[in-house]
Amino acid sequence: MRNRIFGLETEYGLLIHEDATIRSPSWLTRHLIDHVFHTTRNGIIDLHYRGHDEPPGNGGFLTNAGRLYVDMGHLEFATPECHTLSDLVAFSRAGDQILQTALQELGLEDHVSFIKNNIDHETNATFGSHENYLVTRNFPFNLEGLTKLIPFLVTRQIFTGAGRIGRAQSIDGWIPIDSLHPHITAAARPLIPFQISQRADHIVTDFFEWIQHSRAIINTRDEPLADPNQFRRIHLLLGDSNMSEIATALKFGTTGLMLQLIEDQHIPEGLDIDEPVQILRDISCDPERAWVVTLASGKTMSAVDIQEQYLQAAQKYCRGQDEETDWVLEQWEGVLTDLRGEYTRLVGRVDWASKLWLLDSFRKEEQVGWDDPWLKSLDLEYHNIYRDKGLYFGLEDEGQAIRMVTDPAVDIAMHHPPRNTRAFGRGELVRHLVNQSSHDRPLHSTSSTRDLDYVIHWSAFQVRGHPPFRMPNPFKTYTQAVREHLSDCPTDVSG
Repeated sequence: MRNRIFGLETEYGLLIHEDATIRSPSWLTRHLIDHVFHTTRNGIIDLHYRGHDEPPGNGGFLTNAGRLYVDMGHLEFATPECHTLSDLVAFSRAGDQILQTALQELGLEDHVSFIKNNIDHETNATFGSHENYLVTRNFPFNLEGLTKLIPFLVTRQIFTGAGRIGRAQSIDGWIPIDSLHPHITAAARPLIPFQISQRADHIVTDFFEWIQHSRAIINTRDEPLADPNQFRRIHLLLGDSNMSEIATALKFGTTGLMLQLIEDQHIPEGLDIDEPVQILRDISCDPERAWVVTLASGKTMSAVDIQEQYLQAAQKYCRGQDEETDWVLEQWEGVLTDLRGEYTRLVGRVDWASKLWLLDSFRKEEQVGWDDPWLKSLDLEYHNIYRDKGLYFGLEDEGQAIRMVTDPAVDIAMHHPPRNTRAFGRGELVRHLVNQSSHDRPLHSTSSTRDLDYVIHWSAFQVRGHPPFRMPNPFKTYTQAVREHLSDCPTDVSG
């Protein structure tokens, strides 16, 4: 993809089985963090506060240059900077595998499951799958520019949604969903047995700066994690966690092309919508899957028609620029064509369709209704990252789910960074610190930066006794410069 760096942050759900003797979810996350960073030494733990809610020891950078940490009680993995969609998919799956391997090494795989989804059916809680796209500082990061992206984001769930049983009863447990539809009585309220997106019920606004206070479609905080004079980071909160590799790549690939069309002023006009949050929910909950959208002009179009307009613009202005772009255009066109027919054509490529097919087949075979708790359990098991248990992996094993990367590529991504971005240089740093650290000396636990042995950020690091080393350009590897810098560093680094 042209001039693009991708990154994916995944918050994992945690399922503790009834017969498990686990003290608590917080104990388990702490135990796993200790295992990854201290026992298997697959990374270097943070020695400093990264924020008021991220104390020392909360997580750290891994040898693959991604980050593993605890965020609001959830274990979260952030991929390293990826310049290709295949790398992004490989490192996303590597994050899953790092957690599952740790569970197995701790002997807990039969008692605990990590679920890569976005909802808790019992509490209505939601947890995120945040997308990151690097753009230049010239990108129109204003209301006019970002509004052009909204219709695409609201409608792309027809091929990026992960699907779910039922609907949320409240937003974060305190705003009743029904308050958004005061004109609809309880008797007239339609039952929603299945919808195509997990996050749609939990998005409350189109733009907002602070994630903690308002879950928006686009987070507008200016935090590039790179040279602020050259770059911005588009941070999206509305997406579902995907199990399908094709869905993950298509989500990022199509969104990357939309950003390019906006940058080049080729984005289709006349597709603005006035109520994006409501339309986001309406599309997700439409039982007929007609997905009709009312535009700001008053005209109505289906979500598929809207997506086809964006596809045609991308075909006209982006086709032929590189092999990966052409792959995205081909897959995008194929998915939109199949969305006009029977949804089962999409099994293995689109998560909501794959899940719906599995659940509906089971429901009919067992003669149970959509409200049966058994189906909610299967809903979760679709997202289980343990290959021996996850329902999605059954589709892979039967050849129904198309792979984009190989298992050996995922194994490499568990321990080694991409070699064509800034992550390569950071990986050199982490591996150096891991190799030089003493096995019998405890970690520094002080919060005083004057006493720390190292501090690592996405765009800079410092090792004690040496000046800061900055890595402001995510497109540069910095590998040789990092090696030269480290060759002069002290060799006894605790960690």
